[in-house]
Amino acid sequence: MMNWNGYRDQLLARVGDLAKLSPDVVRGLQTLDGAGAKTGHLDGKTHELIALAVAVTTRCDGCIAVHTQAAVRHGASREEIAEALGVAIALNAGAAVTYSARVLDAYAALEQA
Repeated sequence: MMNWNGYRDQLLARVGDLAKLSPDVVRGLQTLDGAGAKTGHLDGKTHELIALAVAVTTRCDGCIAVHTQAAVRHGASREEIAEALGVAIALNAGAAVTYSARVLDAYAALEQA
């Protein structure tokens, strides 16, 4: 298994390096990250649970490392995280079904050609 704490620390150090080289890019990401929270419609825990589900669907290890820590900091339990991950799993399965239909459609187009 991955050492998530060490990975997160190394990742954040490299992001710090990127911020020195391209501060506007990192500042822009921080602006985007904070923009959704400014509306105040979702609490921090819900925001982080959504971020974890998206991190799984986009396969972003860095996002997993950062947002797991943030979710726990906002009081998310292991069970709440598991439920959010269940949503990600279902969504990925649904996407596979949708794209499977596209394959069948592409096949049908070949039959008609």
